Amino acid sequence: MLHLTPQAQNVTRLDGSKITAAALNQKIQALMDAANVQGMAITVFNQNKPVYKKAFGYKRLDTKEPIKTSTNFYGASLSKAVFSVLVMELVEDGVLDLDKPLQAYLPKPIYAYTPTKKWHDDFRDLEQDSLYQKITARMCLAHTSGFPNWRWYEADKKLKVKHTPGTKYLYSGEGMVYLQVVLEYMTGQPLEELMQEKIFGPLGMKQTAYTWQPRFEKDYVHGHKTNGELYEKDKDNEARSASTLETTLDDYTLFTEAVLQHKILKPATTKAMFSPQIRIRSVQQFPPLNARDTTANDAIHLSYGLGWGLLQSPYGTGAFKEGHGDGFQHYSIIFPEQGTGIIILSNSDNAEGIFKELLETAIGDTYTPWYWENYIPYNQKAAR
Repeated sequence: MLHLTPQAQNVTRLDGSKITAAALNQKIQALMDAANVQGMAITVFNQNKPVYKKAFGYKRLDTKEPIKTSTNFYGASLSKAVFSVLVMELVEDGVLDLDKPLQAYLPKPIYAYTPTKKWHDDFRDLEQDSLYQKITARMCLAHTSGFPNWRWYEADKKLKVKHTPGTKYLYSGEGMVYLQVVLEYMTGQPLEELMQEKIFGPLGMKQTAYTWQPRFEKDYVHGHKTNGELYEKDKDNEARSASTLETTLDDYTLFTEAVLQHKILKPATTKAMFSPQIRIRSVQQFPPLNARDTTANDAIHLSYGLGWGLLQSPYGTGAFKEGHGDGFQHYSIIFPEQGTGIIILSNSDNAEGIFKELLETAIGDTYTPWYWENYIPYNQKAAR
């Protein structure tokens, strides 16, 4: 386990300027107080190593029990970044070709398999759909599969391919899950088993899983609504590559460090993962403004890689991933060429309102496309 004495550390920002850990502590707490954020856990990386790691606030506001760096958080879409590393390892191992249609790996059509889960492995809606047969692993990771984010957002609640695969960016949890289910059929191993074998076990991520574990009961956070009320904790998720990660700041720090230090993937594979697959020009990532284009992000060449969003900065590529669910708002960005990065975990629906200022203060990140991600600063929301 990583042991840091945050008060003794200085953090170096992207531009070489520094902030003391004490000053960063003070700023984070002030932002949380101003925006009514109940809890956060944050790691900062310099030279590919964690130099600052600290938890703030409460697991749940009513008990005021403090969060620790070992406290469990629901990871939401951070799940996708971890899954992408697993997929790229399978590519390295020759198990998977990024550009072979996924249906071609299966002995029968995906819709002909009998579903065994509550819903996510049910592909019967695709029986009359010919476009899905074009979908590859690359498209699933780059969010160009053509699948919607989730089928229940569709008017008829049915899964469908909305455009020719590979031609357009459309953020899709369904695409990631389709890739997961194909891999499970191919390997005969469930996602949880693959993750433990390939990622969590080797990295010592003992408090991380894609399903809720009894060992998490003793130390976990509750999500908070904007008014501070608690959400009920969801503990019955089936393992889904796109969305069900349970983790801790300690463990996600180990994962991020492994990405930066090439502990799982070869440098060439990591470079491929962080290579642009599709340029993004939408005003925002999600409806309704995802249907309109803008030049606002041209300066950073906003794009998507394989499982990670990408931007270009004077300090090289920035690879980022968000996490957003009821009561949980997270963000991670790393600049591999410089070895700088940050992980932000929170258990509050208000947290995204402080991300812009926090990123600028902690690591000098003025490049994250905060408006595209709908990270509207807390002190601007009333004006909008």
